[in-house]
Amino acid sequence: MNAYLLVFIGGGLGSLCRFGIARLLHHFSWVSLFPWATFLANALSCVLLGSLVALLQKNGPGATTKLLLITGFCGGFSTFSTFSNETFQLFQQGAVGYALLNVGGSLLVGLLGIFLGMKLVL
Repeated sequence: MNAYLLVFIGGGLGSLCRFGIARLLHHFSWVSLFPWATFLANALSCVLLGSLVALLQKNGPGATTKLLLITGFCGGFSTFSTFSNETFQLFQQGAVGYALLNVGGSLLVGLLGIFLGMKLVL
């Protein structure tokens, strides 16, 4: 299958999952205080990415898996630009504590997610 098509399909599915999380969490009032949808999507994407990287290390390179799931799905599911924008907005609103929590928590949870994802496979 064409590499561009694999990335396109994976990215579209990842974006739909991220959108679904945002729609699901939108129903809870506590979500408005912190960008939980982006935080959760990025955290889950890191666990999945860690698992996929470990699988590729264990089973050898798989171009289709890498393009469809790592570049495509995880690329569409996680979002650095939205994370950055939401953090910037928190700073603009004077919610410095939430902004710093988002930056530090995202980094910590992302690294932990990669680690846990790899440990699930290896």
